[in-house]
Amino acid sequence: MKTIALLFSILMISGLCSAKGEFKPNKKLVSQLSEQLNYLVDHTKDAKLVPRSFVAGKYNMVKPSDWTSGFVAGDYWFMYELTGDENWKKTAIENTVKLDGIQFITNTHDIGFMVYCSYGNAFRVTKDEAYKKVILQAAESLSKRFNPKVGSIRSWSFGKWQFPVIIDNMMNLEMMFWASKVSGNPKYHDLAVQHANTTLKNHYRDNMSSYHLVDYDTITGKPIRKQTYQGLNDESSWARGQAWGLYGFTVSYRETGDKKYLEAARRIAKYIAGNLPEDKVPYWDFNAPVTPQTERDCSAGSITASALYILSSITDDSKSKKEYSALADQIMTSLSSPAYLNKFGEGGGFLLKHYVGGKLLNLEVDASVNYADYYYLEALKYKMKGSR
Repeated sequence: MKTIALLFSILMISGLCSAKGEFKPNKKLVSQLSEQLNYLVDHTKDAKLVPRSFVAGKYNMVKPSDWTSGFVAGDYWFMYELTGDENWKKTAIENTVKLDGIQFITNTHDIGFMVYCSYGNAFRVTKDEAYKKVILQAAESLSKRFNPKVGSIRSWSFGKWQFPVIIDNMMNLEMMFWASKVSGNPKYHDLAVQHANTTLKNHYRDNMSSYHLVDYDTITGKPIRKQTYQGLNDESSWARGQAWGLYGFTVSYRETGDKKYLEAARRIAKYIAGNLPEDKVPYWDFNAPVTPQTERDCSAGSITASALYILSSITDDSKSKKEYSALADQIMTSLSSPAYLNKFGEGGGFLLKHYVGGKLLNLEVDASVNYADYYYLEALKYKMKGSR
């Protein structure tokens, strides 16, 4: 209780938490984030590689073909919008165009993350037609991974699975919906709808917790097995996976108006809310035994917060609007506190700490990572600007 009281006191002093618990970001916070990301820029200047994470005092730099390659450019586009500083625009452009070529990749579903979080934000902010062409090509590349018998976009091209589909794949549908609206070609929209329907049917348990991975038989189109790759066990609820699903079905409702996606998002949100700890930042798996050493996953928190702000803006129930916004505020208040926000120079310049990539894989455990920062900044922008 003393720890909770101290945390609340810190938040009150910083001006991020009102008497009613509303998250109230200010210029001081934005300036702090800008200085921290400038540290990251200054310490990761590489013409070919992208800073993915900071683990045990070392940077993990990756090629543009890594699934996380687009998030850093997205971070910089958000920072440009939050600050109006032209230097951030310049940095964002440099880190976007260095990814040129990834729009032709067809061996992974992650092209949606890679392109839409970088070039997608670039086009949204600048309206430069060159960026639009890249995104449309990426949508075409991703469409090649769709199997009509299964009714889904294949996730990975490695492993012994016949046709693996992970819940993360719901995040790539936003780019497909966008591509149909912009191009006038309904193909991408239709593939996204089929994928969402198949995922809703096969990934979710009765309580609306999600399996991480479903492997499909390519002959019958039916599930062969349901399991995890990064969670505690096959029947557990891997926290980031729950966040991916919440975000994906929220966006699917926003883009289609289909009420079944809204109902899915609401039920997923209810499940997540009922399994959060007191400070509302998830443990790495909702079924992980809780001890003082159990790791949190700030990325699951930031993704959930951003999704809840979107859900709050599109739901038609006034009570639900307030509830979703209030929960997002609670998550963002915690993430913006010293408990989760790195001090200047800490975490190599990444914003958030206490991320878990794959606990049982010993992958980036208690680290900082670029996509936790991306969705934190996206959520911050929703709160401050009312839209991404």
